[in-house]
Amino acid sequence: MFNPVKTLAPNVPGIMLAMVMGLSAAFLSEHYGAPVMLMALLLGMSFNFMSDSEKTGQGLEFSATSLLRIGVALLGARITICSLTDFGWPTLLLTAALILSVIMTGVLAGLLLKLPENMGLLAGCAVAICGASATAAVAAVLPKNQNTNRSVVFTIVGITAMSTAAMIEYPMFANWLGLDERQTGFFLGATIHDVAQVVGAGYGVSDYAGDNATVVKLFRVAMLAPIVFVLALMLARKNKGQGAAMRFPIPPFLLVFIALVVMNTMNWLPALMVNVLADLSRWSLEFGVCYCRHWHAYTA
Repeated sequence: MFNPVKTLAPNVPGIMLAMVMGLSAAFLSEHYGAPVMLMALLLGMSFNFMSDSEKTGQGLEFSATSLLRIGVALLGARITICSLTDFGWPTLLLTAALILSVIMTGVLAGLLLKLPENMGLLAGCAVAICGASATAAVAAVLPKNQNTNRSVVFTIVGITAMSTAAMIEYPMFANWLGLDERQTGFFLGATIHDVAQVVGAGYGVSDYAGDNATVVKLFRVAMLAPIVFVLALMLARKNKGQGAAMRFPIPPFLLVFIALVVMNTMNWLPALMVNVLADLSRWSLEFGVCYCRHWHAYTA
């Protein structure tokens, strides 16, 4: 018989360590203005030796896989289909075309620069969709190897640094171009990588620009579901072609993501629950990113 206490007990020390690092990252971010994801990664680097400990290694493994996927799944509670259509279908189609072009550019750049396998894909999806969250979601359906771990770490570090710079520089660039508030909102929402930085940059200009930027950004986040689904299906067919058994191509966390989007659109989720799920998503991503073995693989 399944005993949840006995099953989860070995994970508790590692999960507690990831939580302490996540809370510490949030404290440093709040007091020093640095991106919380970057702080979480740097703390993970400092504690990479704990991933080799029998007491904490299993819990850290759980944080890196299950918690990250839970965080991505709960992102769906922040999105409604109605809010995405407020900007107009031509604008949304243009945004979708930009997303696909950025992903293809990442893949081509990875091939031309001879980067590790799938690193260009990870970087392209991170830039095109939603930063570290997209990196975690795409990495969850990719074949697991040492290069994947290194690529995930490098991509998250790069995307958090770029997001911070974009949050500061892009509003000034939009002003220099002479864009109005609506155009500025679209520009910021379509180009900055992480949701938090889009919100910071948009509402730093005006409430109207912030609202527009958030809508466009949430559309990019919503594209995470179909893109990860297509990647999972392509990889499943590739494995079948190589003689491996074809696995169920849709990750469970992606189904939860889609279900939450539908439920939020139908107003089946109370406002309080939406806020709670959004906070749980943020904390799950931060705790999962603190996992040290990715850093161990990267620095080995």
